[in-house]
Amino acid sequence: MFKLFCILIFTLKGWTLQKNIEVNIPKSVVLGAPHTSNWDLVFAMGGFYKMRFPIKFFIKKEWLRIFPLNKLLLSAGAVSVDRESKNSTMVDNMAEAIKNSKEDIALLVTPEGTRKRNCKWKTGFYYTALKAGVPIVLTHLDYSRKLAVFGPAFMPTGDYKKDMEIVKEYYKDAVPKYPENFCLDIYLDAEDNAAETAAAAEEPVGTARP
Repeated sequence: MFKLFCILIFTLKGWTLQKNIEVNIPKSVVLGAPHTSNWDLVFAMGGFYKMRFPIKFFIKKEWLRIFPLNKLLLSAGAVSVDRESKNSTMVDNMAEAIKNSKEDIALLVTPEGTRKRNCKWKTGFYYTALKAGVPIVLTHLDYSRKLAVFGPAFMPTGDYKKDMEIVKEYYKDAVPKYPENFCLDIYLDAEDNAAETAAAAEEPVGTARP
């Protein structure tokens, strides 16, 4: 039902797809930005579904205990995550989920973590891809042209700031619904980066937020 809704709204609102990547990448971390509106999720998911992209997103396991909401979430691509586990970090859990998946999986992450202006992106998406050994797929919605852009992709090298230059270059011309809420000052100094990485490891940064 959710898939049909997203595809229908995507089509009726006049959105189109621009694919700069082969959709047969078996496993990846998908970067969803800018995130400034509730509509971002609907249009982005509509695009993913139209491409038959194996998109997944983490949610708290408690949501999957609620019937019939759990059926809807699972059909939309939800994957449960245990935030209370003391044996591993969230980055570990997400990386293991990707590596151990017997099916193709593209884990959607919204690094801003909020629709408000946020210049310190969460780093969990980066270290999840690095630990899982999978590419990061860059995606964005261009509201000025009603265009959902998917790709390109790149492999993280372990040099966070260097790799974030690729991300910054990609998103510099992105046109979100509310441009004033999008910030590309995504770098952190060495001290803040260590703290942010530790924090990202403890919370579900892969959780898609409307």
